Amino acid sequence: MEIKIQDIDHIREAAREFIEHIGEHRVFAFYGKMGAGKTTFVKAICEELGVDDVITSPTFAIINEYSLTSLPSPLTSQLSPLTSKIFHFDFYRIKKLEEVYDMGYEDYFYSGALCFIEWPELIEEILPDDAVRVSITEQTDGSRLVSF
Repeated sequence: MEIKIQDIDHIREAAREFIEHIGEHRVFAFYGKMGAGKTTFVKAICEELGVDDVITSPTFAIINEYSLTSLPSPLTSQLSPLTSKIFHFDFYRIKKLEEVYDMGYEDYFYSGALCFIEWPELIEEILPDDAVRVSITEQTDGSRLVSF
């Protein structure tokens, strides 16, 4: 599947289209170069799902936890029985895989909550087998192509 994000003004539309294709999947690994728009796209997805928290890059915290609002929407209704949490990871600063073991990654990846992972290349060997690989690439015209 491919979704084109023409520009930042159309990112929420692309996020809604992505959400429509989540299905039963819960772990999403976002691949892309620095500046490709991984964090911006995850932020748009979270906003479309009803996250009221401030959504920022977890570069220094490694993981951010967001709460879904209790208001049902057409987009969140298909995610049931989803927990009320979204976990957003950024493994860019990971130096050793042991750091991820120490943080108890299994508790997050296998919780049933949505997990959005940036820089999964650094933890590839412990990604769940059913993790959806999402690639974001910048096109020559400045648009972004999201492939999964």
